[in-house]
Formats: sequence, C-alpha cells, structure tokens
Amino acid sequence: MTHPKLLAAMGRPEFYPHRPGAVEIVQTHISFIFIAGEEVYKAKKAVDFGFLDFTTLEKRKFYCEEELRLNRRLAPETYLGVVPIAEDDSGALHLGPEGRIVDYAVRMKRLPRERMLRRMLAEGKVQPSVMDAIAAKLAGFHRQAETGGRIDEIGGVETIRRNHEENFAQTQAAVGVTIPRDRYNFIRAYVADFLQRQEPLFRRRVADRRIRDCHGDLHLEHICITDGITIFDCIEFNERFRFGDVAAEVAFLAMDLDFNGYPAWAEAFVDAYVRHAEDSEIRTLLNFYRCYYAYVRGKVIGFRIQDPAIDDKGRQEAGETAARYFDLAFTYAARPERPILLLTAGLMGAGKSVLAQRLAPRLGAEVIRMDVLRKALLEIDPTEHHPEAFGQGIYSDETSRRTYERALQLAAEILKQGRSVIVDASYKRREERLRAFSAAQEWNADFFLLECACPEGTVKARLNSRQREEVDSSDGRWEIFLAQKGDFDPVTELPERFHIVIDTASDPDACLTEALGRIKGLMPA
Repeated sequence: MTHPKLLAAMGRPEFYPHRPGAVEIVQTHISFIFIAGEEVYKAKKAVDFGFLDFTTLEKRKFYCEEELRLNRRLAPETYLGVVPIAEDDSGALHLGPEGRIVDYAVRMKRLPRERMLRRMLAEGKVQPSVMDAIAAKLAGFHRQAETGGRIDEIGGVETIRRNHEENFAQTQAAVGVTIPRDRYNFIRAYVADFLQRQEPLFRRRVADRRIRDCHGDLHLEHICITDGITIFDCIEFNERFRFGDVAAEVAFLAMDLDFNGYPAWAEAFVDAYVRHAEDSEIRTLLNFYRCYYAYVRGKVIGFRIQDPAIDDKGRQEAGETAARYFDLAFTYAARPERPILLLTAGLMGAGKSVLAQRLAPRLGAEVIRMDVLRKALLEIDPTEHHPEAFGQGIYSDETSRRTYERALQLAAEILKQGRSVIVDASYKRREERLRAFSAAQEWNADFFLLECACPEGTVKARLNSRQREEVDSSDGRWEIFLAQKGDFDPVTELPERFHIVIDTASDPDACLTEALGRIKGLMPA
C-alpha cells in the first residue's frame, strides 16, 4: 500500500531540497502529483485496475523508470529522473535512498500552464504554423520509435478487432443511457465492415513498419508550446495502449481537437502530418481511429455515472460528456470514404429538408436548398412568399430547369474540393435525376437518391404548420401538393443500391440512422 505519511510529507515545502514556497497537490485515479515550485514530483498510487498494476514497490519503481525512459523520447529536458522516497529511523519520510525505501517518484521540470495547447487554443493564440510544428515533431518521433516483433503483434489487426469488441462489451450498460441502441448497433456494424474491407491495408501497415511504440495518450493537455514543442505524459503502464499504428496516434489528437471545437486546427494538423510523414494512407484510416478514440472516451467517462464517490451533479456531467463523445463517434462512423452527391426527392412536405439538414453534419456535407437557390437566382428574398399556381411564376418549367442546372454547377464546385454535397429538392423529373447521376460519375463521387415519403395526413399537417412560419423559404401548400402528386415521375431509372426510400413519419433519429446505414451499406435495402 501507499505509505500513510506520503501525502502529508510530500505536501510540505520543507520536504524538497529546493524549498518551494508552496506545494500544490493534484490527484488522478492512478497518481499523486506534487507541484513544488519549479519542479513536479509524481508518485504512483498502489492500485490495480486490470489494465495497470502498481500494487507493489517493485512495480511502482519499474513504472517510474519506464515513465522516465519513454517520456524522454519527446521531452528530454522535462523529465529529470526517478527519486526514491525513504523512511528514517524516526519514521519521517524524505527524498533520497538513505533509510528504508517506501516509494518512488518521477521528478520533472514544471511546464508553464499558460503555454499548454488547450489553454492557448482557448485564448486564440495558436496559429496554423504551430500545428505544423507539432506534426513535424510527431512525425520525426514516429520515424525513430521502436517497431517490429511484439510491437507489430500488439498493433496488428487482430488486436484492433479485440480492442473494439472489448469496448462494445464494456458499454452494454451505456446503451439507452449515454448512447442510443440504434447508434450503438450502427457503430458496431461500421467497425466490422471497415475491418473486413480494409484488412489488407491493416496488414500492409504492419509490413511497412507503420506500427510503432507511440505516445499512446496524445491529447491537448499533454502538449506544451514554449520555444519548441514539448509532448509529455505518455502511457507507460500498458504496452497495448501504446503500441499501434501511427495513424491512430494522429487520429487521437485530431479527435480531441474536434471534440473541443477546433476542427480547422485538426485538419491543419492532419494535413501537416501526412506531408511530413509522407503517409497518405492515414486519410483512409483517420475516421476509423477517430471513431475508436471518441468511443473509448465515452466509455471511460461514462463509468463515472456508477461511481459512488461522485455526487449527483458530477454523475450528470459525466453522462452528458460521455453522450457527446459517443455522438462524435457516431459522426465519424457515418463519414463517407469518398465525396457523395446526395439528392433528396419526393413530394413537398415529405420531410426532405429536415432529413437533409440532419444528415449534413454527419456526412460532412454542404446543403444546397433548391427553394433558397430558386429565389436567389431571381433576386427574391428567401423568406418572401410567392403563392403561385402550380407550375406558374417562379415555379415555371423554365425557371425550374435553370435552378436545377445551377444546383449541379454549385455541387460540382463542392465535390471538386473533396467535400460531399446534398441537393435538397423534389427531383420530380427523371431526366434531372439521370443528369445528376451522370455528373456524379464524371466527378468521381458516390451517388445516392434519397426519396422521402410519408402518409398524406402527416404532409397536410406539416404544410399547414409551415404556412404559419414566416421565415420559411418554402411556398408549399396542400393544393400544390395534390397537383404535384400527379406530376411526379416514379423512380425506376436508377440501380436499386443508389435509390433509398425513407418513411419520414418515423422518429427523426431513426430516419437519420436508417438513411446513414443505407448510404454506408450497413443495412439491407
């Protein structure tokens, strides 16, 4: 056990040879951290969580030495040494080997809190060049890190599959609490599908020596920006958490940047790493590993809900944070591997716009709203209503043709940038659908037509409600719906795999998950 006097002794300034003015004590679930002026001492708690075991003096000494050795790879000037903590004949504790050694601590140089990456991002002090410097340092570190043998074995596809299955088993209790059942099932299906399809890539990564002895815990709190880049506090207690594909390490930090609201910085970091490491395959693996790490964070934080030592407020906050991580994991699982041109189709009031807006952030897609575009081309305010007769005025065939043509031009500009796009329109004409289908093939994009349908009673209620919303750009009305119903070309011209029909009378979350499952090929037509 941890010596009963250790906490009190190391909390006093006179315990340290350099006599700091004060000592701040920070506890994690595995460590005591003593911030003593310009130095920091970190002692390990005598705990056993299965994935780590610090329960004996010998183990704590070993892992202190491992922490020193491993962290000196990226922060040699920060990690100063391992010091014994001894008890003299009077029972008092002191630093040094004289007397009976009762514990060990890692001695470090204190890093300035105001220069931590998280804080600097929050204060708007991080330029893209900083992300480039982090990427360059990490790429250089990975090139020198150990590889081969046990590292390859632990970082191989079998371990990756086992780690995911462990995650899913350990989050059964979270289903319906912090992660909805349909999203849990979606992520499981995505992981299984990706591992099966990309197994040759995973095995090639091993052969190409992309599996390395990495940092293992690369998030914002572990990066300090001073005259250079200091990356510290790697995983020392479990090789399985540290041995892995360098792509996973990149994904970890990218996920943390995304979660904390810095997606542009995440993109800059990934782009820079790919360039410095000359490793374009990372882009194929990025969302898979980001999904994994977001899921792990959701799992670990979710465990706090059952912790009796945490008060009700803390458990509620843990549940909300875990749910946010699981939601982010769902988004990564939903992201397409290639740009998508997605058309909505169906009669007015069928829920096309609602579903398009919900799909867009999951697919990383931009939405082109045909109602808004039509009025923009005619220089009309999008909220200005034009209750025209069916097929007349701004809804004439000629205006519609020009609007659909312009929508495809805008879609092409987006797709050529490597981004997905959703065209939110009725697409009632077969020739317009075929024109978009051919264009997607020309632009090397995947294509889907998402046809929305629901009972007429639901449509009528929606249209009546929409008429009361002055800010809505749609001019849809029940009498126009009835006319449109007889003027819609049935969708028979597309291969079945490209044509997705969704009953939008269902729960919106269920519609979203079903649509994404069909787009990703994770559920049958």
